[in-house]
Amino acid sequence: MRAGLDATDWRILKELQANGRITNVELARKVGISPPPCLRRTRALEQAGIIAGYFALLDEKSLGFEAVAFANVGLHSQSEASLRAFENQVLTWPLVRECYMLSGETDFLLKCVAPDLTSFHEFVEELTAAQNVASVKTTLVMRRVKFEPGVPITLGQKRSASPGTGPGLGGRPGAEPGRKRQS
Repeated sequence: MRAGLDATDWRILKELQANGRITNVELARKVGISPPPCLRRTRALEQAGIIAGYFALLDEKSLGFEAVAFANVGLHSQSEASLRAFENQVLTWPLVRECYMLSGETDFLLKCVAPDLTSFHEFVEELTAAQNVASVKTTLVMRRVKFEPGVPITLGQKRSASPGTGPGLGGRPGAEPGRKRQS
């Protein structure tokens, strides 16, 4: 699907990633096309699953969540059933905001957000006692240095700019993005 994106699709993705609340009219203006094709392209990107959703990014500290930490979890067994059972358990823990299965020494990396260190400590006790958990190593975040959710759009554009990628999801053969076709 990535190969089917043209320059206009990438510009739409860049703008929406920076501001998911942008109006279609403003998005079209920033991208350099009129609103109707902009909306069609955006809907095509959504239907293709490239735009997976929209959400509000909340500030943890403003809401009283003072502790952000990571937990490296090792399991006794890495059988598919054991991995799935742990994944299902993770889905029940509200403090776990992100979970990644890893290769190497650690089986899972959990990003946790808690109101305070006491709450995080209580969670770690529950995590350590969970079935099949062999080890838990935690790291408390002192400060965030970089936060850039999403994907590096410019790298994606470079990779898909190879010849023969064809028109974008919203384009049509023989038409330049943002220009009317001459008859």
